[in-house]
Amino acid sequence: MQYIDQIFGYPIPLFFKNLIIGLVAVLLGIMIKFIIHKTFILLSRWWDFIIIKSTIKHLRRPVAVFIPLLLLNFSLTLMEMSPSFRLPITKALEIALTITFALILVRLINVLEDYFYLKYDLNKENNLKERKIRTQLQFVRKFIVSLIILITAAIILLSFDSMRKIGAGLLTGVGIGGIIIGFAAQKSLGNLLAGFQIAFTQPIRIDDVLIVEGEWGKVEEITLTYVVVNIWDQRRLILPINYFIEKPFQNWTRVSADLLGTVFLYLDYTIPIEPLREELTRLLNANVLWDKRVNVVQVTDSTKDGAIEVRFLMSASNSSKAFDLRCYVREAMIYFIQTNYPESLQKKRLEFRDIDRSSFQP
Repeated sequence: MQYIDQIFGYPIPLFFKNLIIGLVAVLLGIMIKFIIHKTFILLSRWWDFIIIKSTIKHLRRPVAVFIPLLLLNFSLTLMEMSPSFRLPITKALEIALTITFALILVRLINVLEDYFYLKYDLNKENNLKERKIRTQLQFVRKFIVSLIILITAAIILLSFDSMRKIGAGLLTGVGIGGIIIGFAAQKSLGNLLAGFQIAFTQPIRIDDVLIVEGEWGKVEEITLTYVVVNIWDQRRLILPINYFIEKPFQNWTRVSADLLGTVFLYLDYTIPIEPLREELTRLLNANVLWDKRVNVVQVTDSTKDGAIEVRFLMSASNSSKAFDLRCYVREAMIYFIQTNYPESLQKKRLEFRDIDRSSFQP
């Protein structure tokens, strides 16, 4: 066993010297992490800023691992060991540092995401701008995180000599391989490009109200390959992202959340229209769901079975309020007609004529 230096006249084995250097480096890293953490805690108390709080939340653990690993890696230059020990330890530390640094980058993206989510809050009446920003942020975040993971995996794999040889061999067949991979990944690449198109041209956004595949729902999540639509009855409709590039669908909040609601009633020709207008005005003025933009009663059609089609048109600030307002007006107008003009409800008419019975022979 090799001995170097002495403490109190006793020789120190080389193994213990290296161990002490490593422990000192790790403890120093823990101390530095502790100081940084306490500094951010004090800043969060003095300055109520979302980035400081989010930094503490997301970066506390990865930084607590990264700093000691970094100092331990630096301390290897002070250690004396044979190449057979040094190389695997150095390689292991490099891989650990690469993974931890990639995790820090991902968490930094989460910090920025928290800041923009607070700045562009969806919990407001007119949130068109916020939905635009959030849709782009969500797609860009997922794309960058995927890119970081791929680059990290490539760096780790290429750090091994055996993987470099495999990569050199693969390059010789890159032409044929590229064609095969292109055909195999055609749909995946199409979805990725469709995702970029949706993120920046924005035919749909987060929290948009859609009619798709005959269902009413809101866009809940947009990923790199699919879109999740939250249906009104809490089901989830999962659609490939290129669906929204290739197929038609209704977007009720494309320009704004404001919406017109209609109620159709089929009534007898004897119904007076003016009292219906007055009653609709009264109902809308008494209901907070109405946004005071549109209030119209019109006879829009007459049917062959002896009825007229009366359309009640009203407006609301979003689709949910418009639906509730339509149901309220429909119920209230039917009750009003039943109470005041029951004879004007739709009915079937039968006409009886006197018949000259003398023309019939017994």
